[in-house]
Amino acid sequence: MQILVTGGLGFIGSHTVVELIEKGYEPVIIDNLSNSNIEVLQRIKNIVGEVNIPFEQIDLKDKNAVRDFFKKYTEIKGVIHFAASKAVGESVQNPLMYYDNNLTSLIYILQNISSKKNIKFIFSSSCTVYGQAEKMPITEDAPRQKATSPYGNTKIIAEDIINETTMVTDLQAILLRYFNPVGAHPSGEIGELPLGVPQNLIPFITQTAVGIRKELSVFGNDYPTSDGTCIRDYIHVMDLAEAHVVALERLINENSSQKVEIFNVGTGKGTSVLEIIQTFEKITGQKLNYKYAPRREGDTTIAYADTTKVNETLGWKATRTLEEALSSAWNWQENQKQHTI
Repeated sequence: MQILVTGGLGFIGSHTVVELIEKGYEPVIIDNLSNSNIEVLQRIKNIVGEVNIPFEQIDLKDKNAVRDFFKKYTEIKGVIHFAASKAVGESVQNPLMYYDNNLTSLIYILQNISSKKNIKFIFSSSCTVYGQAEKMPITEDAPRQKATSPYGNTKIIAEDIINETTMVTDLQAILLRYFNPVGAHPSGEIGELPLGVPQNLIPFITQTAVGIRKELSVFGNDYPTSDGTCIRDYIHVMDLAEAHVVALERLINENSSQKVEIFNVGTGKGTSVLEIIQTFEKITGQKLNYKYAPRREGDTTIAYADTTKVNETLGWKATRTLEEALSSAWNWQENQKQHTI
């Protein structure tokens, strides 16, 4: 069964491609390589074996290219849509780029699949749609708040676009609102390797530890938390990849209870930035050079998931520990020194 994975050479996408292959699916990858590397395709094959993995370098903002793709690949039965710009801080600085990239690409894909029978759609949403939620842990019933960043707003608008599309078409979808993906494949072949300066905490930590970055900035130490730093729910990317395949199978097996279902994907446990740093130092023996910096615009204070719904309805549960995630991220970084900008 052919499954389109947009952004399939990116961090979460590449791990999901591996999981799909290992579960017997045939992924087809679209990626414009704006924040990924073509080398990742071979690294995926190093893990799963030299199987044929169709790859198309397409900018999903190109309407004609998207149309031509679906004319070429007529056997696609599911779409897992990762392709998007994803850095909160960057979105604040360049909102138009985020609205253009994240929403235009989604619209063009939906235009091409919503009229077809039996194509299932999984959307890479985010806990940012909750803004600063009033209660912890966050359930799927928590109201979506006014977004604290253009990135978060693109996820809110995208969810609305998908919901409204399913109302007037046969399309069925699952929205996975995940929290903070971290870690790497245990082989060390694929992991989080942003181009340029990292926007996410873990790659900045590993690049600081390996000497690529001079120091790590901790944005804010005056939040109303136990140690003054932000708290997040850090989920191993391997667990997250498995959740996508479980969600896909729910759609394929026609087990959905409604046209659009929403699931939080996290561990259910909050960890502060300072706790992440201390845990990383403990398990790797690497002392991190870090400093406190002013709060970063767009960041919320605390967010961690209530995972009851995803545990009970999908039968999925995060099984890997934070220590495993950080250890795998460090292993990945050690293996990739020569590839890092």
